Amino acid sequence: MAPPPLIVIFGAAVLADGRPSRALARRIAYGLAAANEHVGAPILCSGGAGRVGPSEASVMMRVLKGRGVTEDRLIADEASLDTLQSVVAAFRQARRDGHPRVIVCSDGYHTPRIRLMLGALGVASAAGPSPRGPYDASLWHRVRMALREAVAIPYDVAIVLARRREFINLTV
Repeated sequence: MAPPPLIVIFGAAVLADGRPSRALARRIAYGLAAANEHVGAPILCSGGAGRVGPSEASVMMRVLKGRGVTEDRLIADEASLDTLQSVVAAFRQARRDGHPRVIVCSDGYHTPRIRLMLGALGVASAAGPSPRGPYDASLWHRVRMALREAVAIPYDVAIVLARRREFINLTV
């Protein structure tokens, strides 16, 4: 029997009181939906500590455990501080454990960049469950995120391509 996919929840801000921001709560919900769809698949919770509060990964794990996900499915990546580092962590985990693909749990505007970087590393991926249409955010926020991604996609993909050999040859 082939190994299950690796579900990866990509981090977002944590509030000062330790609660997930709206973005992180959405991503956790996507991860929970993927966990219910892929019963038994491990879940990599990726995101270190930001300016305030605990690490993004620890908040994800706390919420998922509270919603019935067993601890043995959860893997913490508290070292990654940005999307590129989270992608490399997902690549390493998938390669080490032989997962055939990564299920990407992030916001719709963020997912294409993640999947392009994983693809550049030779990892098959699929977008995780997420609602159709725009999420509940102001038009200004959506425009700002689209502009950020327009710059970040070529920048991050270029970094992955330039450092591909280094990332692939990392000791696992």
